[in-house]
Amino acid sequence: MKRPHLALWTVFILLGIASILIGATDIIFFEHTQSNLWLILLSSRLPRLITLSLCGAGLAMSGVVLQHITHNRFAEPSTTGGMDAAKLGILVSLTMLQTESMTFKILFAICFCLIASFTFTIISQRIILNNTILVPIIGLMFGSVLSSIAEFYAYHNNMLQDMQNWLIGDFSKVVKGRYEAIFLLLPITIIMAFFTRHFTLLRLGKDLASSLGLRYKTITILGLILASCMVSISVVVAGSIPFVGLVIPNIITLKYGDNLSATLPLIALGGACFTIFCDILSRLIIYPLEIPIGLIAGVTGGLIFITLILKWKKTC
Repeated sequence: MKRPHLALWTVFILLGIASILIGATDIIFFEHTQSNLWLILLSSRLPRLITLSLCGAGLAMSGVVLQHITHNRFAEPSTTGGMDAAKLGILVSLTMLQTESMTFKILFAICFCLIASFTFTIISQRIILNNTILVPIIGLMFGSVLSSIAEFYAYHNNMLQDMQNWLIGDFSKVVKGRYEAIFLLLPITIIMAFFTRHFTLLRLGKDLASSLGLRYKTITILGLILASCMVSISVVVAGSIPFVGLVIPNIITLKYGDNLSATLPLIALGGACFTIFCDILSRLIIYPLEIPIGLIAGVTGGLIFITLILKWKKTC
């Protein structure tokens, strides 16, 4: 195993152990009966750890694919309107179908997220901008418009308070029987891993990539579909967790380059580590109560985002 992989796996295992041990109920092995211990682990702690890992990996991978499609390092689900569109899709499914079905929420979220991703991609390709930073700013503005529409829609349907409760990233409600949809990310990850070379070529631009035999439009559409599916499933299961797809891909890319065949496993593992770390912080700051992980990830990711922008300006 290569050294970066080994280091990240070590961090992941240590964070995973810490995540299992930390909670409102302390896990002290000799103080619990075997049945109670397994109940805590299997009904709450392990489902939470699995969901954290898959959400973090999925959001990080969707972020790097969006960056290759838009040719911008600051693109990710929360800076392209994808997460806000997924929220709007969930609200529409709840009001139109009058059902809490996870399947319908995921389908509506994917459709709305995909439309938003296509719209942002067209905007970013049609508008020629000399300043790279302006692209995510436009994306944030686009996301703010979608978020405002979602809030107005929720207010109109008397769902505003509920929306604030379950659309912000929060893993406290992730228990056995309410997280299994997250396993849908596994086949999507396999498909994405199969097309890593194709997504890497997108970075070269349409003309050069096409001259190398890449079906540029087809791979772009495939990338948007896979990224939208990952984002939507994560939002439905755990809520909105910003900046994972921005911070992790940029850190890995700066050190190991743009070849996704080599870096995608590192990006996925880094995303998992980031979300687990933020979740541990959210449980410790006001222990035994919890702060929603979306707030911790927003603050942490936002600070790193600003650092990346300042670093980019110094290199210009």
